[in-house]
Amino acid sequence: MPGLGTSFGRGGATTFLMDLQNSDLIVIQGSNFAECHPVGFRFVMKAKAKGAKVVHVDPRFTRTSAMADLHVPIRSGTDIAFLGGLINYVLEHERYFKEYVLSYTNASFIVNDDYRDSEDLDGVFSGLDADSGTYDLSTWRYELEPGGENDAPRPKRDPTLQNPHCVLNIMRRHYARYTPEMVERICGSPKEKFLELAELLCTNSGREKTAVFCYAMGWTQHSVGVQNIRAGGILQSLLGNMGRPGGGVMALRGHASIQGSTDNATLYDLFPGYLKAPTLEKGESDFVTWCKHQTPRTGWWNNFPKYAVSFMKAWYGDAATAENDWAYDYLPKNTGDHSHMPMFVSMKDGTVRGMLLFGQNPAVGGQNAEFQRNAMAKLDWLVVRDIFEIESAAFWKREGVDPKQIPTEVFFMPCACIAEKAGTLTNTMRLVQFHEKAVDPPGDCRSDLGFVYQLGKRLKELYASSTQRRDRPILDMTWDYDHPDAHERALGDPDVEAVMREMNGYRTDTGEQLRGFAECKDDGSTACGCWIYSGMYPAPEENLTRRRKGDQWVSLEWAWSWPSNRRQIYNRASADPEGKPWSERKKYVWWDEAQNKWVGYDVPDFPLTKAPSTPANAKGSGVDAHDGASPFIMNPDGVAQLFAPTGTVDAPMPTHYEPKESPVGNALYPHAQYNPVLKQWRRRDNPYHDIGDPRYPYVITTYRLTEHHLSGAMSRWLPWLAELQPELFCEISPELAVERGIRNGEWVTIETARAEVEAKALVTGRMQPIRLGKGRFVHQIGLPWHWGTQGVVTGDTPNDLPPMVADPNVSIHEGKAFTCNIRPGRRSAAHPFAADDDVPLGQRNPLGTPTRPGAVETASGSEAISTEIVSAETIMAASRVTQRHEDQR
Repeated sequence: MPGLGTSFGRGGATTFLMDLQNSDLIVIQGSNFAECHPVGFRFVMKAKAKGAKVVHVDPRFTRTSAMADLHVPIRSGTDIAFLGGLINYVLEHERYFKEYVLSYTNASFIVNDDYRDSEDLDGVFSGLDADSGTYDLSTWRYELEPGGENDAPRPKRDPTLQNPHCVLNIMRRHYARYTPEMVERICGSPKEKFLELAELLCTNSGREKTAVFCYAMGWTQHSVGVQNIRAGGILQSLLGNMGRPGGGVMALRGHASIQGSTDNATLYDLFPGYLKAPTLEKGESDFVTWCKHQTPRTGWWNNFPKYAVSFMKAWYGDAATAENDWAYDYLPKNTGDHSHMPMFVSMKDGTVRGMLLFGQNPAVGGQNAEFQRNAMAKLDWLVVRDIFEIESAAFWKREGVDPKQIPTEVFFMPCACIAEKAGTLTNTMRLVQFHEKAVDPPGDCRSDLGFVYQLGKRLKELYASSTQRRDRPILDMTWDYDHPDAHERALGDPDVEAVMREMNGYRTDTGEQLRGFAECKDDGSTACGCWIYSGMYPAPEENLTRRRKGDQWVSLEWAWSWPSNRRQIYNRASADPEGKPWSERKKYVWWDEAQNKWVGYDVPDFPLTKAPSTPANAKGSGVDAHDGASPFIMNPDGVAQLFAPTGTVDAPMPTHYEPKESPVGNALYPHAQYNPVLKQWRRRDNPYHDIGDPRYPYVITTYRLTEHHLSGAMSRWLPWLAELQPELFCEISPELAVERGIRNGEWVTIETARAEVEAKALVTGRMQPIRLGKGRFVHQIGLPWHWGTQGVVTGDTPNDLPPMVADPNVSIHEGKAFTCNIRPGRRSAAHPFAADDDVPLGQRNPLGTPTRPGAVETASGSEAISTEIVSAETIMAASRVTQRHEDQR
C-alpha cells in the first residue's frame, strides 16, 4: 500500500477493471493476469480488439504472454532496473508529458542541499545509520519558502526546471546509468525488446492516448516490493497517465476480499480505513500525540482527528468521551514490528503461547514453512477455523514427526463457506458488493462473523462482574448486532447489515446514517467504523452495495466503490489545470462553468465546487491549502510524488538492489548488494545463501495457477480442481534440463539451505535462460506453491524453500526471487533441517524483532552463473533420447 499511497495518497488500485478497455497500451508486469485474474482479463482483450497493444514483462512465458503483442523476459527480482531504464528513456528523450508533470507532480520542487543520492554514496542515500541499518529521513526534505508564522509550509519550486536540486533533475541524475545496455546486463531483457516497449509507452501516452500498468504479487513479494510499485507510479506520472481513462495503475489483488480485508484492518499496524495504529515507539501514549503525528497541516489527511474520534465512538460508544481521551487507553499500542514473520519467530522462541487462525494456512503459505510449522508446535493452544482440515490444523501429524512430542492442543472449528453466509466482498478495484446467503451451513459449521460475534458475547459475560480497569475494553465495546430473524439468531449469526451501518457511520444523538465521510466530526457527535466505507449505507433501507444496474463502462449504480462510489481516483487529473479535458478522446471529469462545479462520468475526486482558478490559502489547512489545480488531494502538497521525502523508509526514489539471495552481484552498486534496510532474521533456523553461492546457482520464483487457490486449502479438496492440477511440478528450460540431466515428466528435487522438495519436471520452452551480457547466463525455475499434506491431492510444500526476509516498509516476504539448486530424482525421506533447530538464547530475536543489515558489498567471485549455454543441437538430441525412453516404457 505505501507504494501507491506514498506516490498518490491512497494504497488502492487507482483505476477499475472495466476501464482497461479504454487503454491504448496495457503493460502487465509482476502479474500473470490471464491465469490469475481471468474474469478481469476480458477487459484487456476488449482493449486489444479495439487496437490497443498488450505487453507482458515476466520471467516466464505464460498464457498472458501468449495473448500479448510483446513478451519481454526479465530476471526475477530486477524490476526496478527495468522500470528505471524506462524512466531514463522518457527523461533522456524528453518524452514526458511536460504540462502534466509541471502542474501535477513535484518535479519542480527543490530538495535541500543536504540530500545525497545513491549515485553519490555508492548505492545508499544520505541519512543511513550504519549501526541500526535505518535511515534518518530529515536530509530528504524540501527547501521551504519563507512564510508567515501561521502559513502552511510550502516547498520552493523552480517552474523552469533548471535548478540542479529540483526533483526532475535529481531524478535525471539518479536514473542516468539505467541505460538499455545496463537493463540488459542486470535484467537479461533483450535491448531491442526493451526499446520497443519504451517507444510504445511514449507513443501511447500524452494528451490523446493513455497507457496502464497492471501488477500483482510479482511486484510486491520482494525485499524492494514497495519501491517496485513506486517505480511504476513514477513512470505513469511522468507520462501523464494517472487519473485518466485508460491510464493509472491497476493493483490486482488475489481475490475478493483481499482488498476488503486490508481496508478493514487485518494488518497489525492499521485500524479500519487505514488509520495508523498507535505505537509506543513514537511515544503515542495519548490521543493528542497520536493525532498530532498522523495529522499533516495540509492535504485530506488533515481530517484524521475526525475519522479517529468517529472510529472510537463506533467501537466504544458512550464510553468514549472527550474527558477520557475518547477511550484511547483501550486501544492496543504497538511496540515494534508485530507482522506475520516476527510473530512466528516470537512463537518459535516461546513468547507467543496461543493463536487464533482465520483464513490463513501458514503451514503451506508461510515462508520457510517448516520453520512456521515448528513455531506452531511451541504453542500451548491453537484454534483453526477453516472449511477443511488444512495443514495448519494437522501439522502435528506430518511426515517425520512424532505427535507425542508436540504439546500444542489444536482445536479445529469448521466454518461456513461463501454460499452459506451473507455479507460483502470488496474486489480488486475497491468495489463493495453484497452477496446473499443461499443455504444454511451444515452441522456445526458457522460463519467467521458469527464465531467472532458469539466469542465477543461470551467474553462480555465472562468479564461482566469484573472491576478491573484492564477489562473495560471488552465490557465497553459496542456489541449489539443481534439478527432480527429468529432462525439466524439460533445459528448465532449477527445482522451483517447492522455491522455495515456502523461501518458507514451515524450521528450519535439521533442514529441518523451519515451520507459520507465528509460528515464525520471530531467532537463525538458522529460514529464511523471505517471512514472510507462511509456512504455505502447512507439511510436505514439504502444498502448501496446491493445495487446491480450496470453499463458498459463506469457503472456507478453497480454496487458501491470506496471512496464515495468513485471508480477512477485522482480523476481531477483527467482535466488540465484550467479544468478542461486534456482531449475530447480522453474526456472524463471536467469543470462546468455554467453549473460552477466539477462534472463528468464519475464522482469527481476533488472538492465539488472548488474552481480550477482557486488560489492556495497560505494560512489554510487541509485541502484549503491546495489550489484548484492540485488533483492528488490526499498528499500534503496536492501533487504526485516523484521524489518522496516521507512515506517510505528505504529510499526517496526507487533504486536497483539485488534480492537478498542472488547468483550475481549488483552491477549498478557493487558496494550495496541488496536493500540496506531490508528486514532479516539471521539465525541458524533461517539460513541465508551467500551472494553467488555455487551450491545454489539458479533463480527460483513461485507463482499460482488458475485451477488452485493460494495454499490449496479450498481447491485441493475439490475433486474437479484436483483432477485438473493433481501434483506439484516445476518449469525449467530445455537448456537447464540438458545441463542437469533432467527428463520431462520425471521427478526432480529442488533444494535450498532451508529444505528440499520434490516435483515433476515440466521441461518447456516457456522458460528460457537469461543472458546477462556476453557469454553469461542464469537459469530460472518456476514453481507453483499450492500443495501440502492434506486434501484430495497432496504434495510437497514449495514454501519450505524460501528464507524469511522482508521489505522494510510493509514486511512482505521475498518469495518471488531467491536461489536454489535442482537435481534429478526424488528427495530423501523427511529429516531435520535447520528450521527444526532450537535457537540458543543469544541468537533469538526479542519479540521476533527483525534486524537490518546496512550496506552489504558484493562478494568477490559472486558471478556464479553459467558462461555458456547448451546448444540447440544438444537439446534436440536429448529430446530424442527422452522420447525413445518413453516409447520403450
